[in-house]
Amino acid sequence: MKTIKNIDSFGHVRGESLFVDDIPTLQGTLYGVTFDSPKAHGTIKNIDYSKAESLEGVVKIFTYKDILGENQIGGIIPDEPLWAEDEVHFIGQPIAFIVATSEAIAKKSRALITIEIDEKPVITTAKEAKEKGSFINAPRSFKLGNTTSSFSNCEYIIEGETFSNGQEHLYLETQGCYAVPMENGNIKITSSTQGPTSVQKTVAKVLGVSMHKIEVDVIRLGGGFGGKEDQATPWAVMAAVAVQNLKKPVKYILNRHDDLRMTGKRHPYESTFKIGLSKEYKIQAFEVEFLQNSGAAADLSPAIAERTLFHATNSYFIPNVTTIVHSCKTNLPPNTAFRGFGGPQGMFVIESAIAKAAEEIGIDKKEIQELNLLQENDEFSYGQIATQVEMENCWTSAKNNFNSAKLEEEIAAFNNKNTQYKKGLSFMPITFGISFTNTPMNHARALIHIYQDGSVGVSTGAVEMGQSVNTKMLQVASVTLGISTTKVKLETTNTTRVANTSPTAASATADLNGKAVLKACNSLIDRLTTVASTLLAVDKGVIQFKNDMVYVNQQQTSLTWEKVVEQAMFERVALSENAHYATPIIHFDKTKEKGHPFAYHVYGTAITVVTVDCLRGTYEIDAVKIVHDFGKSMNIGIDTGQIEGALVQGIGWMTLEEISYNEHGQLLSNALSTYKVPDVFSAPKTIEVLPLETLGNEHAILKSKAVGEPPLMYGIGAYFAIQNAVKEFNPNYQLKFDAPFTPEKVLMGLYEE
Repeated sequence: MKTIKNIDSFGHVRGESLFVDDIPTLQGTLYGVTFDSPKAHGTIKNIDYSKAESLEGVVKIFTYKDILGENQIGGIIPDEPLWAEDEVHFIGQPIAFIVATSEAIAKKSRALITIEIDEKPVITTAKEAKEKGSFINAPRSFKLGNTTSSFSNCEYIIEGETFSNGQEHLYLETQGCYAVPMENGNIKITSSTQGPTSVQKTVAKVLGVSMHKIEVDVIRLGGGFGGKEDQATPWAVMAAVAVQNLKKPVKYILNRHDDLRMTGKRHPYESTFKIGLSKEYKIQAFEVEFLQNSGAAADLSPAIAERTLFHATNSYFIPNVTTIVHSCKTNLPPNTAFRGFGGPQGMFVIESAIAKAAEEIGIDKKEIQELNLLQENDEFSYGQIATQVEMENCWTSAKNNFNSAKLEEEIAAFNNKNTQYKKGLSFMPITFGISFTNTPMNHARALIHIYQDGSVGVSTGAVEMGQSVNTKMLQVASVTLGISTTKVKLETTNTTRVANTSPTAASATADLNGKAVLKACNSLIDRLTTVASTLLAVDKGVIQFKNDMVYVNQQQTSLTWEKVVEQAMFERVALSENAHYATPIIHFDKTKEKGHPFAYHVYGTAITVVTVDCLRGTYEIDAVKIVHDFGKSMNIGIDTGQIEGALVQGIGWMTLEEISYNEHGQLLSNALSTYKVPDVFSAPKTIEVLPLETLGNEHAILKSKAVGEPPLMYGIGAYFAIQNAVKEFNPNYQLKFDAPFTPEKVLMGLYEE
C-alpha cells in the first residue's frame, strides 16, 4: 500500500493547525479558573469568598451549590465530586470555579479566597493505604494452575519487591475547553479530550439535562497519552455549569502549573513477587501482589489494575500463576490512564523477578527469558489461548539481524579496557493485547458523505492527538473508494455526527474506527458499482474503482469517479453511509476471571546498549535495536515514528522522570525545573526498527497492527541495561528494582559496599 505523510504535518510546521485555544472567541466570552484545595485531607470549616467576589470583573464564583443535576463526575465508580462539598481528599481538588471577564482577573480573585480546613491524616503511598485498609474497590486476582503445590517442585525460588513510580503526561497542550450557549438551552463544547462521549454524558448528568442538549466537538489534541481520557472531563463540566447559569460563552485553559498540580499521573506501583524455576531454568510458578497507588478517587484505576493482571507474565508462558492487585486509596490526585494503561507496571515486575533469579542462580538473564518465551497455543493466566504467536520469531530475528553475539563480545572488550566507563546490554521482549479489556467498549462508527462533485467527508469517533489516526482513516477511505487522498477530508470528532463513541485509547482506535470506515466505504462502493455497471453495460463483478477511474477486468475505462457520482445523484442513489463495527470473538467473564479479551497480540524484542560514566553516575543510551511485529503496516513511516516516540517515553519513565510528593501530599516535582523529561540528549543515539515479516492479523485494520502503546515497554530494557553496566563496575552491587533509575541512584549503586 502506498503510504502518505501525516496530513497534519504541514499545518503543524507552519503553526496553522487549530487547537482549543486557537478558536476565535465570541464577543462577551468569559474566562474560568479553579480554586482548589491547599490541603491533602480534611474537613472544610470555612471559606470566605467575599473579597474575591467583590473584585471588579468577577462575574460569579460557582460551587457545588450551583449544580442543578448531580455533583458527581466518577465514571467507573461514582466517588468523585466535581466540586468538594464538606471534605477535601487531595491537594488540587477543585472546590470552586471563578468566572471573570479575563483570565488575569480570575487568577487575582483566586488569591483573595481564604479557607480554613480541619486537617486529617494523609496517606501518600500504596503500602500505607493497604496497612490502613484504604482501598478504592475489592481486589482482583487471576489464577492459572496451582502455585502453592508447584513451588515445592522448584529447584530455585526467589522473592523480591519492586517499585515503579508515576509519570507526568506533559502533553504540549494543557487541559482546556470552550463552552458556548446555543438556542433552546443547548450547549456546544469544544474540548481537548480523548473521550468526547464521556464529556457529553458527564456534562449532561451534572447539568441535569439530556445528552442531546450537549454537543462536544474535538478538533485535535496537542498530545494526550491517556491524560485526557478521563481527566479532560471536569474542566468542560465546570465551564458548562457556568454557561448554563450565565448564558454566556466560557473559556477555560489550564496553565501548566495548575495542570501539573490538579491532574493525576501514571500509577505508582509497589509490588512483591515470588518466582520458582526448575533445574533447567523453566519458570514453573509465579506469584505477585500489586499495590496500585490509585489516588483519592477511582477514575480509571480499576480498569488499569485489570490490565496489569492481563500483562503480568509479559512474553512468557508460566504454567502456574497467581496474581492479585489492590487499588489503594491515597490522598493524591486520582491517578489515571497513561500509555500502556497498567501493562508497563506489570511487565516491570516479571522482568525484575527474572533478573533477580538470574543473579541468584548466576546466569545471564536472557537465558531464562529465551527459554520461557510464549509459544503457539500456550495459555495466558486469564484463559485466552495464544495464537499467531510471533514472540520467538521477534527474539530470534533481533539476535540474528543485530548480531547480538558480536555486540556482547564488543561490550566485554570495552569493559575490559575501561575503568571509568562501563557498557551494559539487555533484551526486552514485549507481548501486548489489543482491545479494550472491557468488552462492551470495543465498537465504533463512521459517517461517510460523498458530495456531488466526488469529494468525500469522513467522520469517525477517533480523536487525533498526534498519533496520525486521521491520516490512517484517510488512507482507508482513499484506498477503499479508489480515489486520490486530495478528495478526502477528515472532519472533527463530534458527538452529534458520530454518537456513543469509546475514548481514543487502548491502541484500538485505528482498528475500531478504521473497520467502520472500511465497512461504510464498501457499502458506498457497492452502490456505485451498480451504477457503473449500468453505464458500461458490464457485470458488477468485473468492475473496480482505482486512481479516480473505473476499471473493467483490470483495464482502465474512460469512466471517471466524478461521472459515476454524478449519475448516482441523477438516479437518487444514497451517497451517505453510517457504518457500525464491533470487534468479533472477544469476551471476558469477570466472575470467573477467564475469557478471550483481546482481538490479537502485538509482539517485539528490543536490544538496548548503554554506557555508564562510573565517576558521575550519568549514562547514555547508545542504541536501541528493535524487531517489531507491525503486522502488514499500512503506513510504516507513521508506525516507526510511534515506536520511536513510545520508546523514548518509556525510557523517560524508567530512568529520568521522578514524580515526588512530600508527606503532606504536596507535589514537589511541580515544574519543568524539578521534573525532567527526556530531551534530545537523553534519547538513544541510535534507534533501529526492523519490521517482522508476518501475514498480519485479520482483526487489525487492513492487517496493520496497533502501534500506540506496545513500544513504550521497550523502554523498560534501559533499566536493566544500566543495571548490568553498574554490576560490571561494582560486582558487590545488589540488584534493586526501584524505578526510575536516576543518575543519583546509579551513583549510589556504583559505590555500594
